[in-house]
Amino acid sequence: MRVARLASLPGGTPPGPAFPPGQRGVTLIEIMIAVAITAVMGVMAMGAFQRTYAAKELTEAQDERFSSAHVALSRLARELSQAFLSDHYDRKRFREPPTTFRGKDGGERDELLFATMSHARLVRDAKESDQAVVEYTVEPDPDRSGENALFRREKARIDDGAERGGAKDVVCEHVLSFDVQYWDWKREEWTREWVTNSVERQSILPTRVKVRLGLKMPDGKERAFETQARIAIIRPLSF
Repeated sequence: MRVARLASLPGGTPPGPAFPPGQRGVTLIEIMIAVAITAVMGVMAMGAFQRTYAAKELTEAQDERFSSAHVALSRLARELSQAFLSDHYDRKRFREPPTTFRGKDGGERDELLFATMSHARLVRDAKESDQAVVEYTVEPDPDRSGENALFRREKARIDDGAERGGAKDVVCEHVLSFDVQYWDWKREEWTREWVTNSVERQSILPTRVKVRLGLKMPDGKERAFETQARIAIIRPLSF
């Protein structure tokens, strides 16, 4: 009897069927479904990452504006607490005292100008003292169209031109409102204006100043920040 000889694979293993009995290959439709599921999962994962990154940016922007408002109000409160008036000036040169305190109501854009003893000399041997004139105003932001910013102007030398000169810088951005009120200790009420060269408040300062700063947050809503400053010297110095 003749026995048929089977060709063997390298290593001596005889060839077998392409798939084990009872199994079949993967069809093209199944591959396409698997690819589609993988793509959907990738899109979902990418969306989750994008939402996480957007939330992170929103939180950082919000923290930045909180910090900016805190720094601006802290600085303003410190300078207001050292506001002063002085009767010691050259009356031949000045018709009115060069030290002043002017708080004007401008709706949501109040203006505040005052003499303070909070000036810090940043240049060695500069001919400056701790006295200066400081002004806070709300004006259009030069770097952001359609938005306002809180500006601070400081003039290191006090003269009869308090409204002119000095260095002007942005201290807070995204400002929607800047409201200042002054405590009238004689009437025991808050007032929206205080001018020391007026007849009613001639040469006298308020005992407290309340400041409210409204900022536009990253989500488009307004957030209000408030602080109060207590002025130590409310009557003019005579030395």
